[in-house]
Amino acid sequence: MRVKRQKVDMAEGDMTPMIDMTFQLIAFFMVLINFAQTEANDHVVLPNSKLVKPPEAPLVFPIVLHVAADGRVYLGGDDYTAETLRIGLDRELAVIRGEGKKPGDANVVIRGHKDCAAGEIQEVVRVCQDSQLVNFALRVKEDRS
Repeated sequence: MRVKRQKVDMAEGDMTPMIDMTFQLIAFFMVLINFAQTEANDHVVLPNSKLVKPPEAPLVFPIVLHVAADGRVYLGGDDYTAETLRIGLDRELAVIRGEGKKPGDANVVIRGHKDCAAGEIQEVVRVCQDSQLVNFALRVKEDRS
């Protein structure tokens, strides 16, 4: 008697977990890139310092100001001069007040270009103080040499 040979189907793996993991990795890197962009600006090269130390606690309500070598101030993707910076700060303060906080609760993070004049940074601090901002942090790059 002749036995019929049955056609064997190829065993296929379930691709669903692999696709899920791929989408999770894509989402992770998209979020990571967005966080990195808020702390970086192409117009600013930070100065080196051997005295740098990390903040003791996370900053609450950070307002990051990028000061370029030519004195332009970048805030949230918009660029200002020291004279027009108040417009951008007023927008940031409106958000802070909308959350029921005071301007003194915000932290201003100044990322000044290494070739920027100290007077430009002082002018930015003065404009911030005129808006009742009192907490400041300066960013530098750690010098490991």
